[in-house]
Amino acid sequence: MDVLINVFVALHIIGIASLLGGFLTQMKAIGAGTARITPAMLHGALTMLVTGVALVGLNQADGQTVDNVKIGVKLAILLVILGIVYVKRDEETVDKGLFAAVRGLTTANIFIATLWV
Repeated sequence: MDVLINVFVALHIIGIASLLGGFLTQMKAIGAGTARITPAMLHGALTMLVTGVALVGLNQADGQTVDNVKIGVKLAILLVILGIVYVKRDEETVDKGLFAAVRGLTTANIFIATLWV
């Protein structure tokens, strides 16, 4: 079971990297006002959702304790990110504020995952 959990943790990290990496590749375009949501950002957020739900289930099935409040907060943040990315995915340009929100919420999710004990 530990190997399976670690595989899903790795996939979850890949999703985070895709979401945040998609943002980082748009840095120059953000400054120019031509930034857009990339498919990598949407797929990264979806990967995070699927692997996060799987990780909760696998950890509970393995008898480990899961902090439901922490998971709830992370899920709420991820759903906001997904909403922004999904709704704005087909637009030619996206407002700087929305990009900042995606970056900030993604970063918050990372810090919650690593610092919330």
